Amino acid sequence: MNAYVFPGQGAQFVGMGLDLYEKHPEAQELFEQANDILGFSITDIMFEGTPEDLKQTKVTQPAIFLHSTILSKVLGESFKPDMVAGHSLGEFSALVANGTLNFEDGLRLVSQRAMAMQKACEIKPSTMAAVLALEDQVVERICDETDGIVVAANYNCPGQLVISGEVDAVHKACESLKEAGAKRAMVLPVGGAFHSPLMEPAREELAAAIENTHFNEPSCPVYQNVTTSPVLVSNEIKVNLMEQLTAPVKWTQSVKNMISDGANHFTEVGPGKVLQGLVKKIDRTMETASASVE
Repeated sequence: MNAYVFPGQGAQFVGMGLDLYEKHPEAQELFEQANDILGFSITDIMFEGTPEDLKQTKVTQPAIFLHSTILSKVLGESFKPDMVAGHSLGEFSALVANGTLNFEDGLRLVSQRAMAMQKACEIKPSTMAAVLALEDQVVERICDETDGIVVAANYNCPGQLVISGEVDAVHKACESLKEAGAKRAMVLPVGGAFHSPLMEPAREELAAAIENTHFNEPSCPVYQNVTTSPVLVSNEIKVNLMEQLTAPVKWTQSVKNMISDGANHFTEVGPGKVLQGLVKKIDRTMETASASVE
């Protein structure tokens, strides 16, 4: 069974999507439509901006979403997912890919998500840190024991977990994690504490936008970050998507469930190869590939 997976923030690069724009009229039309919806020329920044331009929250999230969704549309008949999943932001691309959201609504929600997250980041100084080579339970326990807000945010693969929270709490937790035997506990260059309680203002804003958006019944199950199980009911998908910003990304658990439900080939749709690497770390027998078009 073919599982298609969609990357999240951090996979962006200058020049992303340019080959699609130049070679495929359908892609060109969708990119131009995106410029109109967003009210600025995101294609200029994606194709020939600086890495700094591309790192702006209002640009990064829509850029990755556009690269992934437009690529999946250009794949045409060869795009036949039996199941889909996306890492954080990538879940929105997955929901366009399986027909739950249309392209325009997906882009509007991603743009609103980016803005809401940016605002939440400005309310209180917060950050994230990558923790390597420590069991999940140990990381969770140390987060619970640390003063302030700090939680496990991204379960990326066995031995690779990201924590998220208030700046001081994250730094304190990193020290304790190193003492507990973590190979690394390294603060990441991010603008805020994504997938933590500090994203509550953004969650509320995005939930209102999701509530007012039409969701179709999906063509195949989506394994959502919040529940990790296959979902085929649009109302359930909606509820899980609303919870995503303050809940952890359970990627390891999602991939394991996809495999136990029959997935034997994972195709990453979008920029980079991060998810292929994570899938291999979760189960090295899996076949992985990047989606590509001529």
